[in-house]
Amino acid sequence: MTGLRIKPDVMDSNPLDLAELVIMDRDWVFDRPAEGELIAEVNGAMCMYRIWFTWQEDSGGLTLSCAFESKLPKTAMARAHSLLALINEKMWLGHFDISSEDSTVIFRHSLLLSGGAGTTAEHLQELLDYAIEECDRFYPAFQALAWGGKSPAEALQISLFETVAEA
Repeated sequence: MTGLRIKPDVMDSNPLDLAELVIMDRDWVFDRPAEGELIAEVNGAMCMYRIWFTWQEDSGGLTLSCAFESKLPKTAMARAHSLLALINEKMWLGHFDISSEDSTVIFRHSLLLSGGAGTTAEHLQELLDYAIEECDRFYPAFQALAWGGKSPAEALQISLFETVAEA
């Protein structure tokens, strides 16, 4: 990605304006359905992700969420929560949850931007990249648990498995 050039006045305003510029620079389909909300869709390595930023101006909170397109079956929910606990132990930034409304797996990370704190285009680009990488990394674990009959520990190992080869 090329360096995104941002005018100084954009950096001092609503961080969703900055996030929108970052998403536009990536040529992603997006929408601003409500004040304080920006939604985009992007193809990951194995599925489509719905990404959204939520800005809570009163508290200075900016939340980045990235949801899998698939939903977990109700029969897998107890095991899925065990898998969540195992995965979240491995995370150093953000966490995964499961939506109580529709059983969708969601990566979330929040930034506190109150008191004059701000963010940059580069920072938002890195957060987007990290969210997508983590979703790509753990998507197979949720699929193996939900549709492959794997235990939470077995499903986690699928995502943590790294191929090492010599040429």
